Amino acid sequence: MLRIVVLVSGGGTNLQALIDGVKNGTVRNTQIAAVISNNAGAYALTRAQNAGIEALCISPKDYPDREAFHEALLAKLAEIAPDLIVLAGYLVNIPPQMVEAYRGRIINVHPSLIPSFCGKGYYGLKVHEAALARGVKVTGATVHIVDEGTDTGRILMQKAVEVREGDTPEVLQRRVMEQAEWVILPAAVDAIARGELK
Repeated sequence: MLRIVVLVSGGGTNLQALIDGVKNGTVRNTQIAAVISNNAGAYALTRAQNAGIEALCISPKDYPDREAFHEALLAKLAEIAPDLIVLAGYLVNIPPQMVEAYRGRIINVHPSLIPSFCGKGYYGLKVHEAALARGVKVTGATVHIVDEGTDTGRILMQKAVEVREGDTPEVLQRRVMEQAEWVILPAAVDAIARGELK
């Protein structure tokens, strides 16, 4: 059984896709051990509680400095002992010591086809605004391994999504979530759980 911890900052739609996948059997041999957010008001925590999953808030605001926050996050992760950490819209920089401790066992879903529209400053709607400003005809999402860089780790899965005439960033964001993120993130976790993806 693959024990995963999901780290999330906001609404948790990707988390919901994982919860649904585990429940309906499309994400096999997987248990969501806990959900951790840096934001006490994140709806993702409510989604976790509704699914009977341990929901925790570990926020930088509750600690004197980043180092103390990182220590608290790492201590909680060590206590849970996950096999895999899933970043699903987690807007906090992962400390190098966490990357080191879980080398090759942290994945992230990013709302573009990496290497396009990724790296520092590219998150949320900003990714879709940049794609529309550039005039691309195809965008999508990527699941990748997390390393010390921003969106620089090895790519595990990608799915393309058509950009349509008249798209707004919000409309494009929704299509990328529905057609790509909510598809490939559960698929990647399932493949890792079954040993098909390393």
